[in-house]
Amino acid sequence: MKNKFGFILIKPQLGENIGACARSLKNFGFTKLSIVSPKQSWPNQKAKATSVGAYGIIKKAKIYNNTHDAVSNFNIVISFSARKRDINKKHISINQFLKIIKSKKNTKFGLMFGPEASGLSNDDLSLSNYILQIPTSKKFKSLNLSHSLSIICYEIFKLENSNKFEKNTKNIKISSKRKIFSLVLHLKKLLEKKGFFVPTEKKHTMLMNINNLIYRMEPNDKEIRILASIISSLSKKKY
Repeated sequence: MKNKFGFILIKPQLGENIGACARSLKNFGFTKLSIVSPKQSWPNQKAKATSVGAYGIIKKAKIYNNTHDAVSNFNIVISFSARKRDINKKHISINQFLKIIKSKKNTKFGLMFGPEASGLSNDDLSLSNYILQIPTSKKFKSLNLSHSLSIICYEIFKLENSNKFEKNTKNIKISSKRKIFSLVLHLKKLLEKKGFFVPTEKKHTMLMNINNLIYRMEPNDKEIRILASIISSLSKKKY
């Protein structure tokens, strides 16, 4: 699935950012990186240093002289911009972006990111199908190149690996209300012996609060036994 996504960096200015992008790609299982006219010489030692364990992606990165060649093998190209662009292209949200990915199964997507200082040119944008602006604070909209790429990698990864984001509760068996009732009854008896329910006219309200506190819990049998043991130990007299 991830092989259908290619990440295209247009005229990146810093080797460190390219290396950081490679790391993000590997973090989320992507491999295809294309670079158009990097400002610094290539291969770049700073990109290698920052890529750390993702140097394989740097070595296999395809270098192009122009954007047209870089996008030529993709079916749909999505451009990322820090600001709304006055160009005749459909601007989409991240949710719309994810819906497009989900609906087009056999499609190669090119994800295009512009230079750090200026962003994508109108010429670059003209080769894309959609423009996406990652939502940020209105006070500071500009994202670092590697940060914006990381956000998009994460969103795609989340879409394709929803099971990793679900809480695994399969092996946790919650105790029955009968066992919780026994625990609460035990606690109430000990509290009565200690004279806890004072003044007596507030006893009912206090019992209700105890019920609300304990019954909303979802303990397993082991946790019930631990709680019962703690409550019992606190009631024992010290010699």
